[in-house]
Amino acid sequence: MRLGLYGGSFDPVHRGHLLVARAAMEELSLDRLIFIPAAQSPFKPGITPAPAAFRARLLRLALAGETRYEVSTTEIHRGGVSYSIDTVREFAARYPGAELHWLIGADHVATLPLWRESPALADLVRFVVIPRPGISPPELEKSFRLVPLRGWPLAVSSSEIRERAAAGLPLQHLVPEVVADVIRQEAPYRTAS
Repeated sequence: MRLGLYGGSFDPVHRGHLLVARAAMEELSLDRLIFIPAAQSPFKPGITPAPAAFRARLLRLALAGETRYEVSTTEIHRGGVSYSIDTVREFAARYPGAELHWLIGADHVATLPLWRESPALADLVRFVVIPRPGISPPELEKSFRLVPLRGWPLAVSSSEIRERAAAGLPLQHLVPEVVADVIRQEAPYRTAS
């Protein structure tokens, strides 16, 4: 079994995330791709994401009808800082013998040696490098098995979407319509004034 693991804050999920998922499924011939929203990113200690249940609900809405995708709340239920090695070990135990692929943005590749237990993590997964417009990932030692994803690089970020939502600007074409509707109705990114 070829399994893709796609971790991140997904705050909120956007079309770039969905295009990456589609590209990974096709280019790597994955059997399944699992979106794993983080409880708290170790690289964003001062940033509090939207409530975990809200981010997971948006992911489920965005992926409705996609039978080879799933949302795992394993990091949310574990709580605290989300470390990839803990999650990968859990999925390796759950799917013995599976070939694991961890999706990572090109802008984060340079930090891989700093990740918790990075040598053990490198033994367990292939890192699928998501292209970012204008960013070339650095060369790392061969133990970090890097697989480039051609995909469809899209210059959109969750932080830009949160800013637009906070300003009351439209989100069409940036997020699935069902996600835009929920953000519009519940206004989770609006600041009190």
